[in-house]
Amino acid sequence: MEELTAHEEQIMKIFWKLDRAIVRDVLYELPDPKPPYTTLASTVKVLEKKGYLGHKSYGKTNEYYTLVAESDYRKKSFNHLVRNFFGGSVENVLSFLVKEKKVSEKEIREMQRLIDGYEKKQ
Repeated sequence: MEELTAHEEQIMKIFWKLDRAIVRDVLYELPDPKPPYTTLASTVKVLEKKGYLGHKSYGKTNEYYTLVAESDYRKKSFNHLVRNFFGGSVENVLSFLVKEKKVSEKEIREMQRLIDGYEKKQ
């Protein structure tokens, strides 16, 4: 799976929400200012070429559908982030989040609960 640009990711979020759609459906879901139809259609073709979308033709109209689940994309993206920006260390990720105050006390307690549950299973 190739990496997505921010714009392509925005389009994929719409496909994950709709599951199946024609270009006009996606255009309708985008916030203003909307891109030209042809620009969006080109982006959809790129997503298909990258392996994120497939299509079924009905005459001259193509209905696109997702080939990659959002959860699989999130896993891949997160693993890429951890590997490339945090040296492959989840501890470095958590340390960064805590130091930047991006994690609340409640979230820290929930993470500790998850860790404790994991340790009990081991």
